[in-house]
Amino acid sequence: MRQIMSIIVVLAAILLAATTVWPPGKWTVGQWTIGRWTIGRWTVGQTVQTTSGAVAGHAASVASDVSEYLGIPYAQPPVGSLRFQPPVRYNGTGGIDGRNFGAGCMTSNISAYDSDFPQELVDKYGITDIGLKVLSSITNPGIRTSEDCLTLNIWTKPQTGERRKAVMIYVHGGSFVLGSSAVPGYNGQFFADEEDIVLVTINYRLTFFGFPGNPLGAQNLGLLDQRLAVEWVRDNIASFGGDPSRITLFGESAGGALVDDYSYAWPEDPIVHGLVPMSGTTRGIGVRNRDIAAEFWFNASSAVGCGDSTAPAQQVYDCMMRAPAEAIISSLVNTINSPVGMPYSPTIDDKIVFGSDSNRSAAEVPMLIGNTDNEVGLFRVFVPQPDSDEFWHYQNQMTFNCPVAARSLASVRDGNPSWRYRWHGVFPNTVLATRPPSGAYHGSEIAVLFGNVDQSVIPNTREEDAIGQYMRGAFAAFAKDPVNGLLRYGSGWPLYAPDEKTLVRIGYGNQTGANLAIGTVYDEGC
Repeated sequence: MRQIMSIIVVLAAILLAATTVWPPGKWTVGQWTIGRWTIGRWTVGQTVQTTSGAVAGHAASVASDVSEYLGIPYAQPPVGSLRFQPPVRYNGTGGIDGRNFGAGCMTSNISAYDSDFPQELVDKYGITDIGLKVLSSITNPGIRTSEDCLTLNIWTKPQTGERRKAVMIYVHGGSFVLGSSAVPGYNGQFFADEEDIVLVTINYRLTFFGFPGNPLGAQNLGLLDQRLAVEWVRDNIASFGGDPSRITLFGESAGGALVDDYSYAWPEDPIVHGLVPMSGTTRGIGVRNRDIAAEFWFNASSAVGCGDSTAPAQQVYDCMMRAPAEAIISSLVNTINSPVGMPYSPTIDDKIVFGSDSNRSAAEVPMLIGNTDNEVGLFRVFVPQPDSDEFWHYQNQMTFNCPVAARSLASVRDGNPSWRYRWHGVFPNTVLATRPPSGAYHGSEIAVLFGNVDQSVIPNTREEDAIGQYMRGAFAAFAKDPVNGLLRYGSGWPLYAPDEKTLVRIGYGNQTGANLAIGTVYDEGC
C-alpha cells in the first residue's frame, strides 16, 4: 500500500493596467475596467530590448502572425559557485538569439520504465499506441538538459487586439524531477494567436538541483526560480505588448502545486493577479520536512563519495559543489521506488514553504482551480496490483479531488473571487488505456488546452477542437479580468459555492460549454 501511495503522489506531479489598483481582499464584481496603450507599429519577430539584452524573435512555426521568443535567460546560470544557491537576476546588454529553446533543467528518473515501458503492463491494461506516446513523453525525449537552464519563452501578437494584453505564465509539471518548457504540448503559439494574450513558459530547477535538502543552504530553489521568472515578466513584458498589472500564474500537476505554494510564499506581494492550480495543490501533493530533505541530501552525497551525515556538513557541501552533475543525477533514487512520495520536492523552511499547522494566509487574488475526472487513469497503468476500482477511486479522492475541494473552500472563505472546474473530455487521440478505460486522466487536458494534441496517429474530432477552443477562451477570460471575466464568458461561470450548481464541468459528454453541477457532487469522503 505504501508503495502504491508513493506512486500516486509521484505521478500526480508529472503532468499543477500599470495604474490599476488591486485593493487586497476588496473585490467589486462588475466594475473592473481595463486600460489600453500603444507600443507602436509591430513587426512580427522584431527585436525587443529587455533587462537580459536585445532579444531577436521570429514568426511562430504555424501561427505565423505570432512572434516567438525562445530561450531568454532570466537568471544567471546556476553553476559553479551558484550551484545550490538562490537564483541571481540576469542582466545583459548583448544580443539573444530567440530561435531555440534553452536547455531543460537536469532531470532524474520517475521509474525503471523511463526508457522502456513493460509489455506486460501494455497488454494488461490495453495501452494504446497513443498511450505509449503519452508515457514516453513523460521522460522529456530528445530535450537537451543542463544545469544552465533558467530561461523563459514568450509568444505574443501585439499588432492586433489589445495593445496591453493580459499575460499568462505557465509552470510545467513532472513530479518535480522532470519536465521542460520545450515540451511540444506547452507551445504557446495557438493560445496567443486565438485569445489575444501573451503566453509565457518557464524553466525552473528540478530534482536534486531544485530541491536539494542541503542543511547549509536554501531549500526551495525551484520555487525561488519561479518567483524570479515572475519578476522578470513584471519588469519586461510591456515591451512585448503585455500588461504587467494583469499577470496570471497557471500550472498543472507539480506545476499546479508550485502555483499553490507560490500563493502562500509571497502573500503580501504576489505580483500576479490570478492563480490557476490545475490537478495539483500543496495539500494534495504535499511537502517534505527538513529531516527528510536532509536524508536525501546525504544519501546523494554519500553515493558520489562526498561523505554522509557523520561527516562535517561544510566538508560535504564543498564536495557536492564540485561533484559532476551527471554523477549526482546517477546517484538519485527512482522517484517511484522512494520510501516517500516526493523525494525531491518543496521543503518546509518556514520562510517560503510552511507546514500545514502554520495558519498562513494565501495571497488575496482570484483563483480558478480544478482537476480531471479520472486522474488515476494515468497512474494505475504503472503497477500490476492492486487494480480494484474502489482502491483507485480512493486515490483519486485523497490526492486530487479532496485537496482541490479544500483549496476552493479556503479561497472562497478568504473572500477571493473563486471558480472550480472539472475536466471530462475524452477523445480518440487522447485515449491512454482501455482495460479499464483511462477516461479523463491526469494531464489529458493540457495539450487540448494549448491546442497541441499530437495528431500523427488520429486527427482531432470537431468536438475536441471546439472544447479546446472553449477552454482556452475561459482561461483567457479569467486572465483578462480575474474578477469578472468568467462571469461574462459564454453563458457565464458562476462563482463557486459548494452547495449550489457552481462546479463547471468542461467537456462533459464531449459537449462544448459549461455543464453545471452541485459544487460538492464529487466530494464524497472529503
